[in-house]
Amino acid sequence: MADDGVTDVLVVGAGPTGLALACGLRLQGVGVRVVDRLPAPATTSRANFVHVRGSEVLARLGALGDLPQRSVRAMRITTYLGDRPMMRIRFGDPGLRTAAPPMVVSQALVEGELRRRLAELGVTPEWGASLASLTQDDDGVTAELDDGRTVRARWLVGCDGTASAVRKAVGINAPGVRLSERFLLADLHLDWDADRTGTSGWVHPTGMLGAMPMPDDEGRGDLWRLIAYDPASAELERTADASVPGTAGEPRAADAYGRRSRLTEEQILDRFRAILPERTGRDVRILDSEWLSEFTIHRRLADRYRRGRVLIAGDAAHAHAPFGGQGMLTGLGDAENLAWKLALVAHDRAADALLDTYEAERRPLATDVLRGTANVTRVNVARSPVGRFLRDQVLIRLFNQPWVQRWVTFTTSQLWVSYRSGPLGVGRAERVDARIGRRTCVGDRVADLDCTRGDGTPAQLYTVLGGGWALLVPPSDTTGAEPEPEHGAELAVQPTGLTRTDGVAEAWLVRPDGHLAWRGTDPASATPWLADLLRTGRTR
Repeated sequence: MADDGVTDVLVVGAGPTGLALACGLRLQGVGVRVVDRLPAPATTSRANFVHVRGSEVLARLGALGDLPQRSVRAMRITTYLGDRPMMRIRFGDPGLRTAAPPMVVSQALVEGELRRRLAELGVTPEWGASLASLTQDDDGVTAELDDGRTVRARWLVGCDGTASAVRKAVGINAPGVRLSERFLLADLHLDWDADRTGTSGWVHPTGMLGAMPMPDDEGRGDLWRLIAYDPASAELERTADASVPGTAGEPRAADAYGRRSRLTEEQILDRFRAILPERTGRDVRILDSEWLSEFTIHRRLADRYRRGRVLIAGDAAHAHAPFGGQGMLTGLGDAENLAWKLALVAHDRAADALLDTYEAERRPLATDVLRGTANVTRVNVARSPVGRFLRDQVLIRLFNQPWVQRWVTFTTSQLWVSYRSGPLGVGRAERVDARIGRRTCVGDRVADLDCTRGDGTPAQLYTVLGGGWALLVPPSDTTGAEPEPEHGAELAVQPTGLTRTDGVAEAWLVRPDGHLAWRGTDPASATPWLADLLRTGRTR
């Protein structure tokens, strides 16, 4: 049964990455359909931290909403050895003029704001629609859904998680390696004396334990996200088998994608009842549970992000350890990077080669992030005497240093992300010159600058972007703030002209994702540069 019409882009997966991509495409007038195999939106928290860069992406999409007001600002991590605090790390704004705050907030709430924004843009996800198969030709992609429907789209993007059906359907390999034994994960209402102004962690010979305060709609102020390394619970799998008397009818825990665990919810709760007092040395009473899960950590990276008219993003392209909140953050970055490029190509305003810069810019970043999260995992699960000594005596002392804490905040926020060495960047000489002069280089993130519009009213750069381009000019040269009409018509891309107020005597062309595309002393030169980008799909 074929659906009527052909859509520009079919997005498979209605998680944060898929929803953000759909919002970015709709902001630029691209026709979008979003399908997801789940019967309804997920209500469990799953990921629960949005770093500054993720908040900035949501703000540019118009999907930040009231998340800052509904979040918890637990920006401190205290690590204990027993009841003795050994290390404190303070997170926050690393002084890079961030546009939105870091937030402890449920992934379910983030997805809710993205769905709200997408509805404003005219699209509602289609639930209970699994991808059964797909074929592609020179003009588009035909997707077969498991309910018998056929969807025809010019492009298809798989944002359907680590077990991506899209990735498998087009034969993209995603080799990986297992990094740990089992972790237990839970959102629990607890009666204990832990500090809710920050996250707490305990190092213990049997494994690490982390506790992060979570917001809850009821306002009880006792909801916590717990994560515990518990390789001993692997033995519970044997007693959780359906053939074992007393466990066959018990509800099973589920992971972030709804897959059933072999452990029962009661077995996971029993493990937390034992782990909490053992590792914290505190009296803890579990009141009730919101969500229970378990997982092992695998590091996985797709060997390519595109095959023909099919692309992948988010967890479909890279699987991370949960430490540091990097998975959802990297997926949101993928979505924003891909959205403006796919929109230009879908509207026939740019060469197809522009889509290849998505992988060229984002895959190296995923490699770096995966390396970092893998190292953090190895530290957290260290069980040998040497490994525990290095973690508990050497690294803890090191991470108490203020300069190390600033580095941790900067690194985990991904504000350092730059595409300066990619196909839309610049040559080595200019990169070196920018580094020596500590200047923003083409490809770098541009801060949310204070600007003025043509009529003199104040404006924030990120608010103006909203899926489009911006041309910043110094006050002394506003004649080139807008491209000439004939060029705008030729390009079908019209950057918004803004006058900068930061004292920098240069013109900057800023990409829709907030990165610097071009810089120069003559604003009029931005137009032929942009024309060349759209014509060739790259700048070098």
